[in-house]
Amino acid sequence: MATMVVQVTSSSSGMPLRAKLQRAERRRKLKAFTLVLPLLLFVLIGFVFPIGRMMFMAVHDNTLSTLMPRSTAAVSAWDGKDLPDESAYAALAGDLKQSWALKTTGVISKRINYELPGTGSQITSSARKAAALSAGPYKAALIEINPLWGRHDIWSLLKRGYSAYTAFYLLRSVDYQYGPDSEIVASPPENAIFRDVFLRTFGISIGVTAATLLLGFPLAYLLSTLPPRISNILIIMIVLPFFTSVLVRTTAWGVLLQQNGLVNQILMALHVISRPAELIYNRLGTVMAMTHIQLPITLLPIYSVMRTISPTHVRAARSLGAGPFYAFWKVYFPQTLPGIAAGCLLTFILCLGYYITPALVGGANDQMISYFVAYYTNEDLNWGMASALGTILLIATLALYYVYNKLVGVDRLKMG
Repeated sequence: MATMVVQVTSSSSGMPLRAKLQRAERRRKLKAFTLVLPLLLFVLIGFVFPIGRMMFMAVHDNTLSTLMPRSTAAVSAWDGKDLPDESAYAALAGDLKQSWALKTTGVISKRINYELPGTGSQITSSARKAAALSAGPYKAALIEINPLWGRHDIWSLLKRGYSAYTAFYLLRSVDYQYGPDSEIVASPPENAIFRDVFLRTFGISIGVTAATLLLGFPLAYLLSTLPPRISNILIIMIVLPFFTSVLVRTTAWGVLLQQNGLVNQILMALHVISRPAELIYNRLGTVMAMTHIQLPITLLPIYSVMRTISPTHVRAARSLGAGPFYAFWKVYFPQTLPGIAAGCLLTFILCLGYYITPALVGGANDQMISYFVAYYTNEDLNWGMASALGTILLIATLALYYVYNKLVGVDRLKMG
């Protein structure tokens, strides 16, 4: 049988209809991409690039390889057993002289002091005295200038500094560090603080999420059952705090929870307590203030899902013999899980980054990881540690999100 091919053409230009449709489709996609391009650039510049830069700085530090190139190169082939030979000390003397002349000694001493606390001033003193050395042998002279150069750990650090990439900041973020022979060891107890800080951050976030769920679920249920005229007014009252900043709301809680504040006065007037209770600068005040701030974030997704649930479902279960609680638990509650998941996930992730509230109403033992990120960024100017702490928090958050996706499923998450 002969195959008949029918070519449909445009009456105006003679172009095949399929090619014309493909060109129109390409034009439509290009137009859509052009409209989305500003948003894509914004996401790349304001979100992807900063996070990528943060993760890069957590493992990148070329201070020693740039400012002490002779020493790091000379010791790169060192076997790590005895002290390096005379050539390495000669290279060290040259780097110290150059750093003193170029006034970069402070940067070098600060970098070495990160890994070997207490050596910063010794580096500066050594560079000043090494500038007066005219000729070798340098090994005995530098050790005489400062016994630091006769230690094994300083040379192990210089050997690691030959590479522009280091795991020191990430190790320090989980309370580990390099030992004298570049082995990974646990940080001393007086410096091992970050695991407790991460546990505290996740603990407070989980507590606030649970508190907002316990308070928000009944209120969302009430709002979903009220007439629209009343529920809309109450929704406006719930959303109204968003028109004030977190700083103002946190400061208000500081005023309410202080010893002579309104909360203590009411409790004492009701004879619940006999003297003012410590409600501020502790974990209780932090959780209360964060719960108040995050409550609408948890409530609104739950309410938006509850509003779509038909009341006939529960009535049908009741008509089939189910009791009030059984009908609620087996029929109504499972339909609210997407809203619960969305609200709790949003609240938990936002709580992980809280800084102002713990700083104003929390005590010294209630500061979360964001406090230390701010400290290393603004005061200590240690961008490596700030980036490493942020990276660890990001990885932990992504891991929890992965677990959530496996157990619940992102496809069940609803925002309204």
